[in-house]
Amino acid sequence: MTLNDLYATILARKNADPNSSWTAQLLAKGPEKCAEKFGEEAVEAIIEAVKDDKSALTNEAADVLYHLLVMLAARDVPFTDVLDVLAKRQSKSGIAEKAGR
Repeated sequence: MTLNDLYATILARKNADPNSSWTAQLLAKGPEKCAEKFGEEAVEAIIEAVKDDKSALTNEAADVLYHLLVMLAARDVPFTDVLDVLAKRQSKSGIAEKAGR
């Protein structure tokens, strides 16, 4: 599964019955709840990284990616827009790019 595939699945569940899908339930709670859940998962990933638990970090990283895409979908931000920004940044060093913001 690619991140594009996952995002397409999330979008497909955006208008689904919340009783049929965890993604639909989360999206039905609104963008603020989606953002809160993303933050929780990011903190859990940080904790596992600090503990150096690679297995747990791998699982939390998957949760972070999923919840990031749910948050983007909740705010109608196309994943392709995020990929476009990354592509533009690829042509210059991270130091130069950050200084230009």
